Amino acid sequence: MRYTMRSSKLKKLILVLLLLLAVFWGYVEIINLNSRNMTIRQKILKAVYPVFTWLARSGDKNKDELSNETAKPQVSFYTLKGILNNGKEIEFSSLRGKKILLVNTASDCGYTPQYTELQKLYEQYQDKIVIAGFPANDFKDQEKGSDEEIAKFCKLNFGVSFPLMKKTVVIKANGQNSVFKWLTDSTQNGWNNKAPSWNFSKYLVNEEGVLVNYFGPAISPLSEEVLKAIKK
Repeated sequence: MRYTMRSSKLKKLILVLLLLLAVFWGYVEIINLNSRNMTIRQKILKAVYPVFTWLARSGDKNKDELSNETAKPQVSFYTLKGILNNGKEIEFSSLRGKKILLVNTASDCGYTPQYTELQKLYEQYQDKIVIAGFPANDFKDQEKGSDEEIAKFCKLNFGVSFPLMKKTVVIKANGQNSVFKWLTDSTQNGWNNKAPSWNFSKYLVNEEGVLVNYFGPAISPLSEEVLKAIKK
């Protein structure tokens, strides 16, 4: 008798779990109606992004914010160059007079849906700011794709039209991108040694080529903190 009751409860529990799983997957599919060529992991990450971000902001990780009011760079930001995703070179001196938000990005990260927010920011404030994405595979192999695959993924699933650079290294290691070397070396930028703590760390350079802010990955590109810095 006890065995029968336990068996019945177990079956009900399994049915409830299957129902919850079905509801969750239905939600995932709705969120990803316009997604193309996304893995199951990427679809789930996109669907749970609001909860993921809330948990990240509630904790202590990846929400650092640093600012600079007085320090000037020792090496001019405008001496730097970058290589775009398509192989063309960009001289950052050509962007003088605009703020520049530089972000290390990845396709398989919990923060990947920030591509959508970065695109919205770019569209809303493109008269004030340029956004430059630097895809990198520096954290848990979360960017394994080629430059072509990354560009296609970003365009199809997040409508990205802001500049993407060639896949690179952003952490303090051999082969670190020269732009991120400048961003994370106080002897060059004048004050900051903070390297990216994870994918989607954000560095804001002002209209005069001065590094003025660092925002951790958990800080949304559309957050009050970022928008205030852009409008300043």
